[in-house]
Amino acid sequence: MKVEFFKHNIGKEELEGIRRVFNSPFLTTGKAVDRFEADLANYLGTDLAVGLTSCTGALHLALIAAGVKRGDEVITTPMSFVATSNAIMMAGAKPVFVDVEKETGNINANLIEDAITKKTRAILPVHLYGQMADMKKILAIAKKHKLVVIEDAAHALEAGRDGIRPGADSFGACFSFYATKSITSGEGGAFATRRPEAATLVKQLRSHGITSEVAQRHRTGLKSYDVDRLGWKYNMANIQAAMLIPQLKKADVRRDRRAKIAEYFRKAFFKTGVDMPRVLPRSRHAHHLFPIWVPAENRDDVLNYLNEHGIGATINYPPIHLFSLYRKKFGLKEGDFPVAENIGRRTISLPLYSKLTDSEVKYVVRQVKNTITKA
Repeated sequence: MKVEFFKHNIGKEELEGIRRVFNSPFLTTGKAVDRFEADLANYLGTDLAVGLTSCTGALHLALIAAGVKRGDEVITTPMSFVATSNAIMMAGAKPVFVDVEKETGNINANLIEDAITKKTRAILPVHLYGQMADMKKILAIAKKHKLVVIEDAAHALEAGRDGIRPGADSFGACFSFYATKSITSGEGGAFATRRPEAATLVKQLRSHGITSEVAQRHRTGLKSYDVDRLGWKYNMANIQAAMLIPQLKKADVRRDRRAKIAEYFRKAFFKTGVDMPRVLPRSRHAHHLFPIWVPAENRDDVLNYLNEHGIGATINYPPIHLFSLYRKKFGLKEGDFPVAENIGRRTISLPLYSKLTDSEVKYVVRQVKNTITKA
């Protein structure tokens, strides 16, 4: 049996949305993007959202909009995709890592205050695998030290914890619509916030810093525009938005299917020697990824076995601080963040998406048990 790591849900509704865009004057940012932004903000309860080309772009612009500048420090986690800390560097700041929780892989909020210096400007938590970090504690620390909080919610569109949704109480949250995300446009992202000034600034920064985008000028009859700040090219296109609008309506139903698969995995692997991140109480897990944590000395053998038996398993994530760029630029080394390193050596992500069939799920379980027995 062949079980891909991910299969998207693009179908007739998405294709019909693209057809309508193709028959309209605007392929780039226009009415479809406006509608998706409104739908996303309504879904999250954040009031405002800005469509962008990637979560990386969203993080970059959110940091700029929050006033992060060269020489500042931003506290974040080494257990994420490298885009998280790359965005901090793109804003001119220095990523300052703190270690993660053993049970979840999320940033350990209890370690954040010790990392704060006079240069600290912001905290950038990542809601890893789809489970939110301890935002109550992080927001309290930020308030005490007058810091900005920007959330990397690339895994956490459907998530919540302690009654908090991504972007609800922070400066804003950043989302990904990459090819393997729960809703996808191949590439894409968004910034969601309750702060009108932040949304307005991010919207300007996404299009070179111009004061009005082309669709806005078309609607209002404006003939020209000004550029009063440096911007970038991160604006979402109508084609992407048309794909996302129908998927957003189905996001919770598909999340519930992933939750059932994840629960089946957890029960099947219980007492097999396979460790897994803990699902916390008062947490609505988005179930973006399902990692298993196996003995480090066997991890590559287990991964190779699964791949050889048709299962698209992969590694999410190697800890960021051990990449050559970060070792060289910041003098980071093995042993700096032992919990993240331990997870990075042990982790394997199994397929987890709503189109997985029951037979595919059972096949994955059987092969994982087979390889654990052989290891």
